[in-house]
Amino acid sequence: MDLRRLPRAHRGVTALAAAVLPLVAAWVLSLFRSDLTAATDVLVLVAFVVLFSATGIRAAGLVASLSAAAWFDFFLTEPFGSFAIDKPNDLEAAVLLLVIGGVVTETALWGLRQEAALSRQTGYVDGVLATAEAVSTRRQSPEQLTTAVAGRIREVLGLDSCTFEAGGSPDASAATLHHDGTLTYDDTTVDARRDGLPVDSAVVLPVTIGGELRGRFLLTATSHVARPTPEQCRVAVLLADQVAGALPASGSAAPDHPPPRSLD
Repeated sequence: MDLRRLPRAHRGVTALAAAVLPLVAAWVLSLFRSDLTAATDVLVLVAFVVLFSATGIRAAGLVASLSAAAWFDFFLTEPFGSFAIDKPNDLEAAVLLLVIGGVVTETALWGLRQEAALSRQTGYVDGVLATAEAVSTRRQSPEQLTTAVAGRIREVLGLDSCTFEAGGSPDASAATLHHDGTLTYDDTTVDARRDGLPVDSAVVLPVTIGGELRGRFLLTATSHVARPTPEQCRVAVLLADQVAGALPASGSAAPDHPPPRSLD
């Protein structure tokens, strides 16, 4: 198991530890109050704040910051055993603990979002390459290929379902995902990321080659509003483009497998 994911898999335990460990650390430091400086106390507590903030769990980072600031005030500033703060330097240290916790938490969350985006992009590329390989090697029949690509498009766009329909004719009034990744509905361009895909009708993703319509994918999201990014829309179009060359032309029969060559 990835240890980096362990705190996020047990968020409640992580948040509880974020509240308790700074308390324990501040109490231990109070036992050596005469030997340690306030700067040392702050650095030790900052380490706990950074530790929990780096988990990427906003609640854990904020709880650790509040706990560290509160128990620093209670155990390590005069008057001891009270939440009152008499010295400006002690107040600055408590505020610093809160600020550091907020900054590190948000930085960690930003890093996790970037990592997730990179992982998604890698998955998109892998999907396109796998589809291109299947088309080039003819390892799958057109039906198997369109079914597999429909599944990939459903995952990329976050749809309820995606099915392929051979043939058909262009319909300007239908919600359509075009080759450049733009979405139109009733001849009006729709911002899919902001407004989401229509939930009252299927979105048509035409499969064309050389200007000829070979079929279309029907994209459906009725149980929720899917808001794909422009990049996700372009990946879906690219996946559909990979299928076009493997489909028979309109009015022609599906290509048969070549007969076995005679050994004579």
